[in-house]
Amino acid sequence: METNSKWIDIETADGKFGAYLSLPRGGKGPGIVLLQEIFGVNQHIRNVADQYAADGYVVLAPDIFWRQGQRIELGYDDEQWKRAYALMQATDFDKAQQDVAATVKVLRSHVGDARVASLGFCFGGRLSYHTAANGLVDAAVAYYGGGIQNALDRAPDIQVPVLMHFGAEDSHIPLDAVKSIAERFDHNEQVEIHVYDGAEHGFNCNHRGSYHQRAAAEAHGHSLIFLSENL
Repeated sequence: METNSKWIDIETADGKFGAYLSLPRGGKGPGIVLLQEIFGVNQHIRNVADQYAADGYVVLAPDIFWRQGQRIELGYDDEQWKRAYALMQATDFDKAQQDVAATVKVLRSHVGDARVASLGFCFGGRLSYHTAANGLVDAAVAYYGGGIQNALDRAPDIQVPVLMHFGAEDSHIPLDAVKSIAERFDHNEQVEIHVYDGAEHGFNCNHRGSYHQRAAAEAHGHSLIFLSENL
């Protein structure tokens, strides 16, 4: 993939944090703020950033856990799962949203008049949903966003197109939760939800045992169509 990637610094009132910037060939395009899973901006997230850059997007992936340690990168064994979960539990979600807002601002300075979306996985999927509700982006994608079902009070704040992906076999997000989300947005034509048969939590991550090739390919296709229509 012909992309140009590097880490940049983003300044906030609390200090500065890193974000992984991946540029498409030619350096220009619509923007995507890519929001990590609980494992940090690890190799998988950087690969996803480069993938979307190869698709023509300017992608910026902020290091959401920076207050607990700069550029924490975790894998998927039991010990690292435990650490990742502890990092998520210790994260101030309001401050994380502020960091996303700062990231969107920097990304908009890179893309000029082009539109910007958020796209997140798991913890980042929930963040992407809130980013849309906060009115920060022009569209949002959430892959298996855990906790969205507990934030449906924010549904009236969703004024931009949103695409959500869920696995039918997700052991972290029961289908009843997906059903409650679908019912809440049933009359909002801007919200699109896909559920993938046989797919577990984390089905998009080819570094994990839960990777589901067909669901990942279909979801990526749906995401590219959605982004092309809304950015």
